[in-house]
Amino acid sequence: MAPFNVSKFAVMALIALNAMASSDAYVNPSNKPTSVESASTSTNIKRTFINRDIKTPDGVPEEGIKEAMELMASGRMYRYNVPSADKSVVSLCEQEVVDYTGHKYCVALNSCGSAIMLMMKTAGLEPGDKVMSNAFTFGAVPSAIEHAGGKAVYVESNYDHVMCPDDLEAKLAAHPDCKFCLISHMRGKVGDMDRIADICEKNGVTLLEDCAHSLGVYWQGKHTGHKGKASAISSQSYKMINSGEGGFFLTDDAEMAAKCAVYAGAYEGLAAKHLTVPGPEVFADLPTQIPNYSLRMSGIAAAVIRPQMKTLQERIEKYNSRYYKLCEKLEARLGDLISIPKLTPGVTQMVHDSIQFNVSPDVTEEQIQVFLDECKAHGLPVELFGHKSNARNFVNWGFAPADEPLPRTAAMLSRACDCRMPLMWDDEDFDDMADVICESLEAAVNFN
Repeated sequence: MAPFNVSKFAVMALIALNAMASSDAYVNPSNKPTSVESASTSTNIKRTFINRDIKTPDGVPEEGIKEAMELMASGRMYRYNVPSADKSVVSLCEQEVVDYTGHKYCVALNSCGSAIMLMMKTAGLEPGDKVMSNAFTFGAVPSAIEHAGGKAVYVESNYDHVMCPDDLEAKLAAHPDCKFCLISHMRGKVGDMDRIADICEKNGVTLLEDCAHSLGVYWQGKHTGHKGKASAISSQSYKMINSGEGGFFLTDDAEMAAKCAVYAGAYEGLAAKHLTVPGPEVFADLPTQIPNYSLRMSGIAAAVIRPQMKTLQERIEKYNSRYYKLCEKLEARLGDLISIPKLTPGVTQMVHDSIQFNVSPDVTEEQIQVFLDECKAHGLPVELFGHKSNARNFVNWGFAPADEPLPRTAAMLSRACDCRMPLMWDDEDFDDMADVICESLEAAVNFN
């Protein structure tokens, strides 16, 4: 027998290992991907990566920066440190907001959460009163209900991500003592407001609208916020107007507007330095009868908002154009693996500053997690509304827990994905966004 040639064996082994490495081969005992990395490499395709920040907010126009700088130089950042209402940048901003939304009265506040809380206070909510609200919304909404002293009763949301009118009707029948409904237009998506308003009216319920996400969205030709007795919009950084933090209380009801201004901090005769509140006869002795919570908007916030109001329509058109192109790409490539929520008939203008889609029931929970991990690994943090850490998942509202099961909302949230569409990105970045979403879901469904 010929002697065993060790050097020849080593050479053959090195050649085999080199061939495996050059072909991107992957072997494990189960012949299955075991990580995000292996799910990616097992597809054996070149993957798309995004190097942009998904949290990029809209910048402040030069005009706003200049006015804010002038205010800081003068030191007159407090809204009432002016000789008259028409010299107040906050009052001028309030006027510009109502000129856009069509409301009669407006009070600028330090946050939309404050505006929502004051909607309930000024509508007559008493401690312990029940408030119907979407089971799918941001945690700030039940927080505002709790802040106002109310108790949330949650209404199911459907796969179009809006309140279910049938469940609202059923919940009001089960809770006849509930006299308030706070509807939230999450991600700008509006439910059947005609039917919801009719249900509230028949049950003697005051309807209030959280329009934090729906600035620029129109229902039946009118800006959202007119079906309810009052509404609130936001100027937090990820909304259509950006002042970091801020909000606006909007109504056509004179008494609610006067109370809101006083709660916000219009003490003594300071209401005279507003342009969009009712006259002194409505205020009467309110400043001595209700507390001052000091929730006013600062002049700096108003200064940076004002020029953004002028460009709203231009920016809406840009958002929507990008959105529809992105939807077309996703639907063409992913087919039945996803469904994109449909707009409720009656929405006459939408604002698509983000995209949401529901992953098919044919995709397992494990595959959904792989999809999310794949997106993140390739530079695109897609969120799952039903994730255990997501503030939009009602199971995380321990401060205002649901007393009744919400199976339809829970099922929807477990498959509902969310991704911002930053305006400051370039058009080609949204081609990359489509590719990352498609490639990641394709890799995930091949994970078995």
